[in-house]
Amino acid sequence: MVDRIPEEDLSVVVDGVSMRYRVQSSPPVPESRWGGAIREHTAKQVTVNALNSLSLVAVQGECIGIVGRNGSGKSTLMKLISGQMPPDTGAVYASSTPVLLGVNAALVPELPGDRNVVLGCLAMGLTGEQIAQRYASIVELSGLEDAIHLPMRSYSSGMSSRLRFAIAASIDPEILLIDESLSTGDAQFAARSRRRMDELRENAGCVFLVSHSLDTIVTMCTRVVWMDKGDLVMDGEPHDVVTAYKKFARELAHGNNVSADALRQDALDTLTVIRIVRRSSGRRRARRQ
Repeated sequence: MVDRIPEEDLSVVVDGVSMRYRVQSSPPVPESRWGGAIREHTAKQVTVNALNSLSLVAVQGECIGIVGRNGSGKSTLMKLISGQMPPDTGAVYASSTPVLLGVNAALVPELPGDRNVVLGCLAMGLTGEQIAQRYASIVELSGLEDAIHLPMRSYSSGMSSRLRFAIAASIDPEILLIDESLSTGDAQFAARSRRRMDELRENAGCVFLVSHSLDTIVTMCTRVVWMDKGDLVMDGEPHDVVTAYKKFARELAHGNNVSADALRQDALDTLTVIRIVRRSSGRRRARRQ
């Protein structure tokens, strides 16, 4: 099956990108004749395929969830889309500059949450006037209330996560990328973050959300892609993709690798080809690999 998408509806086109890393690997530790381990100090360079050749198309108004095991290439794909690093092959096209939510580097654990709100917003390019206008909504979304005046080092991981999301979600980019920001939080925070995500999606060209929280993915996303070992395995309706991924993960957990591989192949067989229709003569072809 071939789907056709008008070029003016596009937000992001990922066209055959791949990414490899060269890392050092220590050799196996040999056993000495006394039974103890002797570590050799030599190491070798190995190539890690973070992403194999991968393509996908995102249109305006979509919220695309990305699921997969650790090491599947989800965060690498987000970095490529956001422009943090170039791919080894292929290219990424976007209708505007994608924004990857993340203010960790700007936050200072010794400072209270309210001061970190200012620092995080400044790091994202907001002016003092804009920060003042959005401060109350940031605190409300985080749900920290009086704790906003305590040092961040006193926060639980959930509190810190909520504050980071609230700060990062204070901007309104056309293309928004969120990596693991919504995995923690109570029901009230989930409802608030859902409302904010809906607002962002309405204002944005599209939203990409990476999370291990499958409930969050199903609830917030209009479409889900499943990645595994650097491949895009499945792309479709949230419930269908998450259900297939859960079955795959369950087979792996029980050591049924053959069954898991069969499920993976079945998912690969569902992928469709996309043709991008230009107003001018000619067509650009993209595909969900």
